[in-house]
Amino acid sequence: MIITVLFENHAGFKKGLLGAHGFSVLVQHNGKKILVDTGSDGRVLLHNMEALNVSPEEVEALFLTHGHYDHTGGLKEFLDARKSSIDVYAHPDIFLRRVALKPRRREIGIPFSQEYLERLGANFILREESTKIFEGMYTSGEIERTTWDRAVGYLVKGKKLVKDPIRDDMALILDIGSSMVIVTGCGHSGILNIAMHAKSTFYKPIFALVGGLHLRGAKRHILEDVVKGFKDFGIKKLYPGHCTGIDEYAYLKAEIGSVEALHVGKVMKM
Repeated sequence: MIITVLFENHAGFKKGLLGAHGFSVLVQHNGKKILVDTGSDGRVLLHNMEALNVSPEEVEALFLTHGHYDHTGGLKEFLDARKSSIDVYAHPDIFLRRVALKPRRREIGIPFSQEYLERLGANFILREESTKIFEGMYTSGEIERTTWDRAVGYLVKGKKLVKDPIRDDMALILDIGSSMVIVTGCGHSGILNIAMHAKSTFYKPIFALVGGLHLRGAKRHILEDVVKGFKDFGIKKLYPGHCTGIDEYAYLKAEIGSVEALHVGKVMKM
C-alpha cells in the first residue's frame, strides 16, 4: 500500500510543489487508487498532481472525510479535469450549511451544491454506515463519540445557528492483512474515538494513523490522552499533518518517537 500526499499545509522538499491550507492524499492499495479529499484549492491540487505524475483520470474513486471547504474546495477543478464520472463516497451530512464565527463570520462548508457537482460527473454514494469502496478499502462509517471530540463551527438552521457536531466526519480504513491503516481528514470525531471505532468495527490492530488530528490549541490533558491512547492501542506509526498544530506535533514527536510530519510529496509505503 502506498499513500502519497498531494495537498497539505506545507510543501515538501521537491522543487515545484505548492503548500496550502487543506488536505488530500492518493491511496494505492490492492491495485486500486482512491483520492481522499481535494484540499481547499483545485488549482493547487492539480498543480501538485501534475508535478507528482498523478493524472486525475487514473483515480478510481473519491472519498470525502467531511464537508469542510479545506477538504472539498478542489472538487470542481478535479472533476473538470476528468473525462469520466467518478464515485464519491461520503456521509449524508456533507452538504449541510456551515459557518465559523472567528475571527469573523464566514462560510466553511462545501463551496458547491450537490447538484452542481453531479453535473460535473460526481456520483455521490452517501451512507452513514461503513461502506466497502474496493477490496481492503472501507469508509469508517459514522463514528461514535465516547470521549472528547474536536468539533468546531456552527450549522445554519433557518435563521438560527447551532453548534456543529460534524457527524459526517469519517475516516478511510485500509486493511493491510494482519493490521489496518487509518486515514483521517481532520479527526473532528476525536482521534481516540476514531481508533476505538475502527478496532470495534474491523477487529484488527492499528498499524498507522495518517492525516489531520485537529489538535492545534488542544489542552495538555488531551495531548496526554493521545499519547497514552497511541501506546495502549499499540500503534506503530503516526503521520500527523494539516490541522494537528506545530507545537502539538512537536509534543507527540517527543513523547512517542515514531512520528513523521506530512508534507506535499511525502510517500508512505506500508
